[in-house]
Amino acid sequence: MHIQIVLFDGFDPLDVVAPYEVLHAGGTASDGAVTVELVSAEGPREVVSGTGGLVLRATGLLDPERADMILVPGASGRVGEPGELPGEEAGAGEWEQDAFVPVLLGRTLTTELPALLARAMDDPAVTVAAVCGGSLVLAMAGLLEGRHATTHHLGLDMLDATGAHAIRARVVDDGDLITGAGVTSGLDLGLYLLERELGPRVAHAVEELFAHERRGTVWRARGQVPTAL
Repeated sequence: MHIQIVLFDGFDPLDVVAPYEVLHAGGTASDGAVTVELVSAEGPREVVSGTGGLVLRATGLLDPERADMILVPGASGRVGEPGELPGEEAGAGEWEQDAFVPVLLGRTLTTELPALLARAMDDPAVTVAAVCGGSLVLAMAGLLEGRHATTHHLGLDMLDATGAHAIRARVVDDGDLITGAGVTSGLDLGLYLLERELGPRVAHAVEELFAHERRGTVWRARGQVPTAL
């Protein structure tokens, strides 16, 4: 299984590095059954994150025809005070350090990323995953209408407003769409992906290596609907 993790200007480093390390370790523990690479919609390039100017290098082009799974991170930037609004429209202007997170996410819409993600979402052989605001990248591109997904708790209302079914859960499995909530959920998402694709023994081995116990129940649209508690 080949996994491509997407980089875009202003990405959140932990959204990328946490699942990358988990999935890479899973590949090691499974004799190469999983491979992971960092990509961008523009191809190989240096990509500046939204955290302190940290740079990671995309070594390849995002290619839905070559990937079995594509993982989209969120952005790192200003959250703002309650009720504070960005001073510019999402998608406008050039990327800059400390921009509002919705602005950074919105600027992905001006790149080739939405079209490439749409191709991936239309291909039943490709699983799309997202961490934190990565779900909002997909939602703002019009790709999550009617789908169950989660994101950072501050973005759940925005996610719901796009027509997605926003779920307040650590990880949501909606078949070929798997999403994680807050930033550190990338660890839990990565471990769940290993369990789902390779089985619990590989996932458990990586969980022990990282000394991290997964949090929360993976939400799926199965089983009895709960009554009010």
